[in-house]
Amino acid sequence: MVGKLKATLTIITFSLMALAAPLRAQMATPAEHAILLDASTNSILFEKDADAPFPPASMSKLMTVYLAFEAIKNGTMRLEDEVVVSDQAWRDWNNRGSTMFLRARDVVTVSDLLRGIIVLSGNDACVVLAEHMAGSQDVFVEWLNAKAAELGMAGSHFENSNGWPADGHVMTARDLANLSLHLSTDFPDLYPMFSEREFLYKDFERNKHNRNPLLGRFPGADGLKTGHTEEAGYGLAASAERDGRRLVLVVAGLSSANERMRESTRLMQYGYRNFEHYPLFRSGETVDYAEVWLGQDATVPMVVGTDVAITMSRRQRAQMSVKIEYMNPAPAPIKKGAPLGELVIEMPDRPAFRTPLLAGEDVEEVGGLGRIGAAFEYMLFGSAGAEKPDLPEK
Repeated sequence: MVGKLKATLTIITFSLMALAAPLRAQMATPAEHAILLDASTNSILFEKDADAPFPPASMSKLMTVYLAFEAIKNGTMRLEDEVVVSDQAWRDWNNRGSTMFLRARDVVTVSDLLRGIIVLSGNDACVVLAEHMAGSQDVFVEWLNAKAAELGMAGSHFENSNGWPADGHVMTARDLANLSLHLSTDFPDLYPMFSEREFLYKDFERNKHNRNPLLGRFPGADGLKTGHTEEAGYGLAASAERDGRRLVLVVAGLSSANERMRESTRLMQYGYRNFEHYPLFRSGETVDYAEVWLGQDATVPMVVGTDVAITMSRRQRAQMSVKIEYMNPAPAPIKKGAPLGELVIEMPDRPAFRTPLLAGEDVEEVGGLGRIGAAFEYMLFGSAGAEKPDLPEK
């Protein structure tokens, strides 16, 4: 009878070529809430109180835009659709805060309403669009909260479609960054609206400029939305793309429009100047080999199932460590794609990055006398009898 397998957790640590770099002081910002992420690797480059709910003001209009974009993408609404401004919407929102200057019984297209929201930050445009889509703002608010839950925005709750101050109407910086990223990736054909710098509705010169301070000033900036109330201070959900690399920034609780412009520019520059995108492994690439217990092959390649790339500062790159954690030996039979362990990448000031290691090929189980011989050989020689192929240097 073959002896019982006693697998042990094996941890292999190796280093990738690193560049020496001096230690840098931690970034700081006067913003009460902030988050900066690299969209290509979903890496958080900087955050400050990013999970605390706060009044988002007009930045919450992004959720209304998301539902509208989704309806257009699904074919249930068209940009050319015409909407009649209700008397109630006009009475409630005529000249109330930021406005598109809609008038009662105006006939306006969905396209113009969206630009009235994105470029002009029109509170009236949000309510008119909500009534058109859901029949009433109350029903539309239910849709907003349902979609937020679907997108994993656990720190957000909506009481209206336009961000007008209301008890319980809150978002977090992390949720706003998540939403901003979804808008750019889920709706690439509609997203360019966020980079439009002015929109003139019926010759109303009083409100035609986009308030986003990065548009036209910061190279690559292409969205998204400002916000301001007395309670919330000045905020911005912003995004920029350079050479295929997109950064998303959210700041909130700043003291003035000038401070908002300075901080958003400074944090974006920090992200592009101090962090780089490092591709480490390609999908299907062999990271190492695991020994096999009672298999027709002595080892099985452990591969990554997806591309592994991380955005890091030079300091983090210099101090990064890469580990492989797996149970050794792996019992046969083994099916290609079966999980064998984990690749773990650790670096300063960041949670460890983990991704599964999968079997790169099938390994059949030996039978009969072969099982006894293989088990006896393993007990005598252990891993010394299982020679691993050489891996290419990283």
